[in-house]
Amino acid sequence: MHLALRETDGEKSKLVPLPSDAVVIEQIPDRADVYIVHGAAKSVVELQREEDAAKAAQEERLKNTVQCTHFGCHNRFPRGGPYPECHYHKAPPVFHETAKFWSCCPHKKAYDWETFQEIPGCETGICSEVKDDSQKMFLGGQDLREQAGETSKLKSIDDFNKAQAAGGSDAAPVLERLQLVLNELGVEKELFDQVVDGIRRDAAAKLGGVTEADLLQEVKTDLGDKLKQAMKAIAAQQLRLK
Repeated sequence: MHLALRETDGEKSKLVPLPSDAVVIEQIPDRADVYIVHGAAKSVVELQREEDAAKAAQEERLKNTVQCTHFGCHNRFPRGGPYPECHYHKAPPVFHETAKFWSCCPHKKAYDWETFQEIPGCETGICSEVKDDSQKMFLGGQDLREQAGETSKLKSIDDFNKAQAAGGSDAAPVLERLQLVLNELGVEKELFDQVVDGIRRDAAAKLGGVTEADLLQEVKTDLGDKLKQAMKAIAAQQLRLK
């Protein structure tokens, strides 16, 4: 057995072995989590030798091979072939807020890099080293809206004033994200807007002269309560059915 520390690089993490002959106070940070791992312990020199050998092998591999240019294929092969068979995605990835998915497989979403990398390709073929410069390498929220036909339009003065007033509240972006999520679940945008506008009118009548930011905050709270009650009703119905 040997000891190891977890090393994190962005969304990736790995266990890094601790040398058997190292000084504890120099290797283990205060209050760090230390893992006991299978495998014989190695000295500082042995671990450094392994790291150097791995780097040299990786550099040699990268120098003599090329990466497949198909989306989602991780194959490397000699420049000029032979070209192996690959499983890939036919369209670029989408990175939207915390979600990561391939635009050709929107029903398979991941929220960390490792899970995203494991999403299997939807196409099979032969690897290629020819890059298609006419296609984007990744897509974002604006690309999704354009694909859905939600092209930008000029705002009226009233719309602009409302947007400015809503700038002081965190409710506006929350409601926008909720609308997008519910739309993915099959709730039409028109229905969502109708409900939000109805709650907003009721809040305006009840509160009187308040800012647009305060009205949006009321909508956020009231709609959240209603959705929570609906989820509780579904849960209660499931318990009755059991």
